[in-house]
Amino acid sequence: MSGFTADDVTDQSGRTFFVTGANTGLGFEAARVLAARGGRVLLGCRSEDKATAAMAKIASAVPGADLRFVPLDQGDLASVETAAALVGEEDRLDVLVNNAGIMMPPLEYTTDGFESQFGVNHLGTFALTSHLLPMLSTTGAEHGGSRVVVTSSIAHKPGRIDFADLEAHERYDPQTRYQQSKLANLLFMYELDRRLRAAGSPTIAVACHPGIAATELARHLPKVVALAMPLVKLVLNSASQGAWPTLMAATSDDVDGGDYTGPSRFGETSGKAEKVESTDRARDPELAARLWDVSIELTGVDPRI
Repeated sequence: MSGFTADDVTDQSGRTFFVTGANTGLGFEAARVLAARGGRVLLGCRSEDKATAAMAKIASAVPGADLRFVPLDQGDLASVETAAALVGEEDRLDVLVNNAGIMMPPLEYTTDGFESQFGVNHLGTFALTSHLLPMLSTTGAEHGGSRVVVTSSIAHKPGRIDFADLEAHERYDPQTRYQQSKLANLLFMYELDRRLRAAGSPTIAVACHPGIAATELARHLPKVVALAMPLVKLVLNSASQGAWPTLMAATSDDVDGGDYTGPSRFGETSGKAEKVESTDRARDPELAARLWDVSIELTGVDPRI
């Protein structure tokens, strides 16, 4: 395979996708392409106004686009549960694209009291996926397979899980906490896929990362980095290019459970999508099992697989 782009996304007619964080950046671009290929796309967003604007923009480019807004705040577990219930009104769910996330904000806490990056990026993803697994399994059994896509980052590589201080009461470094959350995303994906396989489920779990793309996610970066972004954008991925690994993970027939997709050039920072490797730590089954158990304890949501 020479590399995957939006042009490689085949006809998705009859399939339903739930894309979180879909009003901007990578999520918007993925939603736009999926809609253009005939998929029904549910946009999980915090703001109805922003979601409405995003859907109008997609509809103007894709006449007849099949879209639906689903209110979702991944920093609020009650909102996550409500969103899952709304998605449950659909006839089917073929692919859950866990795209929503935050990157390196000042110290903040979610509605449920979790450090925001761990709470939104990992625990919100864990809870939403857990709520929707039964529906995904049903769709998969009836229609030849379904997928959970988890969005990680090259920032997972130096990441560590600080089990002794997950709430960041003792110390907080935005970058370290972001790395932790992105490592957690991969640990979750690998553990989820192991459990799905063991259960004989028709659902697979895969992961992706965008490299370094020009999106609103970078709004909390240090000012010196932000000032350099116009120059950096010349060599790195645009938001539409950054969505290629997401689209590959969500739609490619060459992707199997446990695969990880990312950009192919400049240390996985840009270029066409391909299968990439994660760190040994991200694939540590003991670490993943521990995180799985802690995630159930913190969220009160048990995937039961």
